[in-house]
Amino acid sequence: MSSTDESPEAMAESSMEKAGGLGEIIPEPLMPVWRRIELIQSFRETHGERYVAVLELLTAAALIVGYVWWMYLYLLGGS
Repeated sequence: MSSTDESPEAMAESSMEKAGGLGEIIPEPLMPVWRRIELIQSFRETHGERYVAVLELLTAAALIVGYVWWMYLYLLGGS
């Protein structure tokens, strides 16, 4: 095989890499919004695990604070 001959799998993979996803069908007036969405997606791909862990910690902290505040109001707020 020469260097220009590719297997069907390699051709499919290279065409998938070249495909731009929804960016190819988004109308021109919506492109600034689409660029923002692409930035968010690339951030999630880069920092996905850490991003989710931080959000879980923030959610847990907010729930704990809310529960403690509710208990304070329930137990001591009426007196």
